[in-house]
Amino acid sequence: MKQQILIVDDDSDMLELLEYNLICAGFDVLGFLSTKNVRSALLQENIDLILMDRNLPDIEGSYYVEMLRSKNINTPVIFLSAKSSSEEIKEGFLKGGDDYITKPFDIEELILRIKAVLKRSSHELKDELEDITYKDMKLDLNMHKVSIDSQDITLTNLETSLLQILLNNRGKVLDRDFLLKFVWKDSENIHPKTVNVAIKRLKEKIDPLKDKDYIKTIRGVGYLIA
Repeated sequence: MKQQILIVDDDSDMLELLEYNLICAGFDVLGFLSTKNVRSALLQENIDLILMDRNLPDIEGSYYVEMLRSKNINTPVIFLSAKSSSEEIKEGFLKGGDDYITKPFDIEELILRIKAVLKRSSHELKDELEDITYKDMKLDLNMHKVSIDSQDITLTNLETSLLQILLNNRGKVLDRDFLLKFVWKDSENIHPKTVNVAIKRLKEKIDPLKDKDYIKTIRGVGYLIA
């Protein structure tokens, strides 16, 4: 499975250059000119690393990363920025950056640094996360996939977190507010029906024939894995 990198840079030429070189290096890439849709992409896609500019039109990049960290979104971040003073670089690390590269930069060095950060974060995840088994299901938290009847099904970050919390709380009915707080990390700014849609998509992936009945909907209350 290719590792996926999300890039945020308001310079369209720079964004295109980065996308081209990273695709050539064997990565999947998502590019954004602002942070507007970044959070939803992080929740719905398997993003392995973020390349973040700091001079953005909607918010200063390091402050946006600080906000992500406050929401427990810990995807590794490399800042690519023209802000190059020692204080500015220090600020980038303090607000949640894993590495910092000043513009202009050498593309080969960038790719090497990306691989180093990905390798480091991969080792950390493998040390921390263990597979979860339930009936004929095995959830691989490191690879964001679930195996059912020896068939691998790829999940998004959001779907992995959703299935994980349901499995870890099996036998308990989890209401929408609980799931919004602990999966989306935000119970105030996201519509409750978002949970319904996400559960529906997850069910369609793990139980397409509707014969497993892993996740039960308790009408008017929430969701349950018995």
